[in-house]
Amino acid sequence: MSIIGGAWAPNVIWHLRGGPRRFSELRSDIPLVSPKVLTTRLREMEEDGVITRCVMPTSPPSVEYELTPLGARLVPAIEAIAEVGEELKKTRVQKRGKGAAAPPRERFRGRRRVAAE
Repeated sequence: MSIIGGAWAPNVIWHLRGGPRRFSELRSDIPLVSPKVLTTRLREMEEDGVITRCVMPTSPPSVEYELTPLGARLVPAIEAIAEVGEELKKTRVQKRGKGAAAPPRERFRGRRRVAAE
């Protein structure tokens, strides 16, 4: 659980499920993560045996990351979590559509409550 419970690890596994990716490709796949954090997560996942890091003999050298067999076994779990998330999202939308209109929000002006306009 600690492997997929870490920040950004599920995203990395999700994007590597289709095959090897370079660092820059992962950065564009997950735009909200900083390069430093992504590098840290990739190193941790490599140490845990979830991904492999392969340095390509090119000039300049490039690096590709790929899921190990252990990492590939985590994909169905992440897919199941994503499916449940989609179902929950649909349920919330349906509940909002069926229920009565939401009560007007209140805001505070000083110490008095005032109905929102």
